[in-house]
Parts: sequence; structure tokens; C-alpha cells
Amino acid sequence: MRRRARRPPAAPLRAAVAAGLLVALLGAPGPVAAAAPVAPDPGISGLALGPDRLPACTAVVAAMAPRARLAQRLMIGVDPTDPSGTAETVRATQVGGVFIGGNATELLQDQALRGVQSVSRIPLAVAVDDEGGRVQRIDDLDGELPSARTMAAEFTAAEVGELGRDRGRSLAARGITMNLAPTVDVGEQPARSVIGDRSFGADPADVVAYAGAFAQGQRESGLFTVLKHFPGHGHADGDSHQGRVTTPPLDQLRRDDLVPYAELLGPGGALAEGGEPHTGVMVGHLDVPGLTDDLPTSLTPAVYALLREDYGFDGLVLTDDVGVMKAVTDRFDLPEAVERALTAGADMALWAGDLPVVPVLDGLSVALAEGGLDAGENDRAAERVLAAKGACARMP
Repeated sequence: MRRRARRPPAAPLRAAVAAGLLVALLGAPGPVAAAAPVAPDPGISGLALGPDRLPACTAVVAAMAPRARLAQRLMIGVDPTDPSGTAETVRATQVGGVFIGGNATELLQDQALRGVQSVSRIPLAVAVDDEGGRVQRIDDLDGELPSARTMAAEFTAAEVGELGRDRGRSLAARGITMNLAPTVDVGEQPARSVIGDRSFGADPADVVAYAGAFAQGQRESGLFTVLKHFPGHGHADGDSHQGRVTTPPLDQLRRDDLVPYAELLGPGGALAEGGEPHTGVMVGHLDVPGLTDDLPTSLTPAVYALLREDYGFDGLVLTDDVGVMKAVTDRFDLPEAVERALTAGADMALWAGDLPVVPVLDGLSVALAEGGLDAGENDRAAERVLAAKGACARMP
């Protein structure tokens, strides 16, 4: 019988404590309005009382060195078999996040991630892609999670929300703070194709219902969730891990693949909210007629403008893997790919695999100093990253 992990303290509460340390280290942002009286509630957190309980992100970012701001915009792959090596990399680079892929679980056992967090001056995003089915990370430790297609076929949306909640508690208990899931790609590809059974279905309404329920359940367990792969991989003609792929034209994506983003994250969406966000978006590596030209979506400014302006999303946006996926790596090495992604509008660049961080930071530092990377946009991106981690509040 699977043992149910004890629910950890809510992530916003942990983040509020960490934010107090930031205030002590970096200086308070100035006088703040008093919070309104709130009735006692065992589930209450600093974020629930209002953003004035956290330091202002503008003040926190302003107190950081330029290289430290850039480091927050990186989510790096780490070796899941090497907790001490992971801790040393985080200590030396102070990156914004780490991504744990593969099947090894040493980093996810015996509270190893506490040691990694302890050497990060700012709370670290610890991410996995625990979707269920073919893509999951704690099945050997906490049991199997069904694929999205199976969830949609065999469970109600409410039951999928409970699955997400229970799984989120298990992830959080092991030190995970961010799940790069659920997949909101729309399609009915063969099950073992690149998206296939990772999709909740071919009907955008089904994807909205089931993915929204799963994400909400995860959020209630304290995890930050990420919808993927914007603007939609479900009808693409190939696998971006293997090379460049093309989707239907943008007009068609708006009628189908983009519906989950509009319905879940747009104004009034099930996952849209005022104050600090709890859901981000991952941009895929896709060629979209009517949107992209010679570069994939992850490196194209118009794609980020589409998400920000047309769909009104102002939360965290990160790339799909720019370190090993051939839709990017066939043309660009890692430092150039990261720089292009951040310049295009990504808040964070993600890469899997234990690849060097220092050359990337060196290149970004030069780009920032020479104006290739806009300083104001860099600060705003760093603020989104820190807010997503609950380390500060973005003020209106």
C-alpha cells in the first residue's frame, strides 16, 4: 500500500520566512501599509494577507549585483545522483533554479534538497517535469501517476484535481517547488509520439477542464505549476527534440491550441489571479507560420509579445530545454541560445544535462554591459522570477 506523504507547510509560508531574511540582508523596501485584520485561519500565509507582507521585488532586485540578477534567470540541469555536486554548483553560481530530470532519485531522498537550498542566498526553484505516464520523476519513490490521456479517459475533473493535489504533496515533501506540468497541448497523436498521451485530449474544452483541475490541485499543495508548450505542440509535424518542427498557422492555433492559455490564464481564467502568480508558461521550440520567421518560438520576440499582449499574461515565462533539443542546438551553442532566448523575452532559460554555467553567465554579463540585453527588461524578468518563488511581491 502506498504511504501518503505528510503535507508540508505551504510554499508561500516558507517563502514569507525566507523573504524576511532577504529584508534583513538587502534592506526593507520602505514603509508599507498595515494589513487588514484577518480572522485566525490555520491555513493562512503571508501571501494570503497581501503583498505588503513581502519585500517589494523592485527593491530586492535593485540591491542585487548585475551578475546576480542574470543568474536568477537561469534554470540549470543537475545530476540527480550527485547532491553534493549540485549544492556546490548552486553555491558557486547562485542560479535561480535547478531542474531534476531522469530516473535517478538520490537528490529526492533523505531531504538532500535541503542542503542544496541552504547554500542559495535566495530561495531556489527546484523543478521536475512530473506529468504522469511516460514523464514522471517520483514513481519509484511514491508510486505511478497516470498519463494525461488516461486521466481524462478514466477520471472526472474533480478526481484529477485530487490526483494533482496528492502528487503535489508528495513532490513538495521531497523538496520540489515547481512542476513543469501540466501539458496543455491539444491533440490526438499516437500515444507514444512526442506529445501523444501527454495531452489531455483533442478537444480544447477537455484540456482546459482536466489540465486546469490538475494544476489547481498542485497549487493547493504548494507547488508552482507551468503550462506547456506555448503556443502549442499538439499538432506539430515532428519532435523538437530531434530537429525543427512546424505547427499549423497562427490563425488555426488561436482556434484550437491556444484556447487553454486563453481560458486558464486570460482575464477571469481558472488559474488567473491578482497578486502573486502561481502558474507559469513554458515556450516550446516550434516554427509557426504567421508568427515566426527563421527562428523557433523560444527565440522569437513576437511569441513572447503574443503571450504578454494578446493573452495578457504577466507571470513567469521560461523556455523549453535550450541545451539538448536539436530544434535549437543544431544552430546555436548554449551561451548564444540562452542569450537569444532572454533577449527575445523569456524570463528564464532552461537546460537539462549537467552543462557549464559560467560561460553562459559570462556571455550574458557582456551582453548586459554592452546593451545587447536591455537592463530594464532584465530587471523586470528577475522580478518575475523572484515573485514566482515567493521571495518578494510585485507591486501594482
